[in-house]
Amino acid sequence: MPKFGKKVVDVSFDMEHYQGKWDANRKYIADPSADDLNQYRLNLGYGQRLASNWQAGIVVPYVWNDNQFSGQTTQSEGLGDASVSFWYEAFDRVTCVYQVNSIEDLKPAMYFGGSLTIPTGKSAYGDHVTDDYEITGRGFYRFDANFVIEKTIYPFTATVQGSYGKHFARPVNQEYGSPVEPYTKRLGDRKSLSAAVGYTVFLEDLDTITVTTAFAKLSEDEGRGAGTNSLAIEKQSTALTAAYASPDLTRVFKISWSHALATDGRGKNFPVTDIITLGFSYAFN
Repeated sequence: MPKFGKKVVDVSFDMEHYQGKWDANRKYIADPSADDLNQYRLNLGYGQRLASNWQAGIVVPYVWNDNQFSGQTTQSEGLGDASVSFWYEAFDRVTCVYQVNSIEDLKPAMYFGGSLTIPTGKSAYGDHVTDDYEITGRGFYRFDANFVIEKTIYPFTATVQGSYGKHFARPVNQEYGSPVEPYTKRLGDRKSLSAAVGYTVFLEDLDTITVTTAFAKLSEDEGRGAGTNSLAIEKQSTALTAAYASPDLTRVFKISWSHALATDGRGKNFPVTDIITLGFSYAFN
């Protein structure tokens, strides 16, 4: 939320279209032309300032799966995995500047925090799931350490952000609705890193439009557990975002397109998707 904001409400809608996958040898394999695989997510978020430099937030998604494959049509829906986060702002005033007059003007905005993913979605290890097309969550708690470093010297903004996540182990006694010999499973450590550059245009009333391009890499180590270990995964993608912000930054509208790089060597054991996101946030002073 903005530095002066006390609370924020955020609503976004994701439309994710599957176009294939990368295999274990990092080769891209396209889906058959007759298949049409999609997932839609409505994400409801709320953030609250706890102190001058501390804030917390929660995001709860609702997921719809809509798939046509091998001549079959399946549809399912349900809660996705929720997340709770806490952030510390390592700066005391707004760091955006119009020109650099001193070393102090080069100081970036830095955020450090942690987030907990809560397995509120339907996973392969719970009830009422018989195949991958019914899944809306992963079924594991995960804690991530996160950072964001951002610097704006108008009209340009540069951002680097990343995270390192640890999954919690859990007992498993069924998979896709069928009983299995009980065992303990933990997914591998999860890492993400992205870099972005944006350009801001000021409109007549000092509201703004910002266009941002980004490159991101996501990876996860091989999981641990008896029998059916999870595979190591990787995904590389680009993103293009346009955002409108009111002069006081209380209202922000966004549209973004995230594009997985559908070529060999850009991923591993992971689906290749395009994601279009529409979002709106409102901050209260």
